[in-house]
Amino acid sequence: MNKRVEPLLEPGSSIEPKQPGRWPIWPWLLLAVVALVALLVWRHQPWQQASPDNGTAGAAPAQSVQSVAVAAAAKGDIPITLTSLGTVTSLATVTVKSQISGYLTAIDFKEGQMVKKGDLLAEVDPRSYEAALAEYQGELEKDQALLDNARLDLQRYQKLMRQDSTSRQTLDTAAATVRQYEGTVRADQAQVDTQKLNLAYCRIVSPVDGRVGLRQVDVGNYVTASDTDGIVVVTQIQPISVIFTLPEDDLRPVIKRLQTGARLRVTAYDRTGTGKLAVGVLDTLDNQIDTTTGTVKLRAAFDNQDGSLFPNQFVNAGMLVDTLSSVITVPVAAVQTGTPGTYVYLVNAGSTVSLRKVAAGASANGRIAILSGLEEGDRVVVDGVDHLVDGARVSIPDAAGAVPATRAAP
Repeated sequence: MNKRVEPLLEPGSSIEPKQPGRWPIWPWLLLAVVALVALLVWRHQPWQQASPDNGTAGAAPAQSVQSVAVAAAAKGDIPITLTSLGTVTSLATVTVKSQISGYLTAIDFKEGQMVKKGDLLAEVDPRSYEAALAEYQGELEKDQALLDNARLDLQRYQKLMRQDSTSRQTLDTAAATVRQYEGTVRADQAQVDTQKLNLAYCRIVSPVDGRVGLRQVDVGNYVTASDTDGIVVVTQIQPISVIFTLPEDDLRPVIKRLQTGARLRVTAYDRTGTGKLAVGVLDTLDNQIDTTTGTVKLRAAFDNQDGSLFPNQFVNAGMLVDTLSSVITVPVAAVQTGTPGTYVYLVNAGSTVSLRKVAAGASANGRIAILSGLEEGDRVVVDGVDHLVDGARVSIPDAAGAVPATRAAP
């Protein structure tokens, strides 16, 4: 007896027949991605771009010709200048005060005007001091008369003493009286001199040459010697000085030049360092180095006849220490620094460049001294050096390549 056996299935389930020979697609996709990445990496390797045997477009940069600008090395003078930020400082700044007490009766200056030493600036009411002077002069005259009389008495007692007509005690008393009046007269004379001085102080004069500032008090105010603000500030501006600092490492050549009696020229420039304000000379330097900053202060003196330097003004100070004469110079843009050290790109006869190591010195006015590595007339690249390599081919357009070989101005 044949019985049909039905498979046991869960309700709602089904069995799909297996199809032989069908593989999943994701391994093939993964393999394609790996192959694409490998191809991209291989195409961007350095040998693909730099190999001369490679006929692909990757070899083009190694054979390309780069346009550059060049300049010729020339002999010139390079000034060695030490620069620093400085402050314009007055040689004398005086707060003019009254040396006596009294009411201010006159202001005899205009704010901002130039004054000379001894010029009248202000006046204090002198009447009380005139009266005091008259009083002490009267005391002096009275005591002087008493002294004269005491001296006559002493002379008479001395004569009587020689005749044995008076006692020694009487003579000694007369002599003591003379000395007493002499002291009184000297004290009276001191009082008279003091009052004369006070009377002179009623006229307040400028103690220095300079420019007056804004007045600090008006006419009618009571002024005293203890007033902190004073009446006006007088600032000397002709001559004037600039105080600046230099690192201690730069101090040796400065001292060496000063010991030879050289007068070192100092030029003051504006805040930007481009506008020339005045030219002076180094006056002196401080006697010690600031241990906090490792710098030393120096003072330069300027005539300042045109008033271009103003007290407390910030300036850039440049001090000419020495000059390199007849040295090889090139534009500053030609000198590069990197792994090889300090170098330039020298233009060869075959329109190729070679990396040339040089020893560079001081620079000025856009040119730098080359102490070794170049000769006069050598052409160096000054523009377009960013992508150059040793042996690269270059082209020099007429417009860009004609950079003149100028001498460095001192």
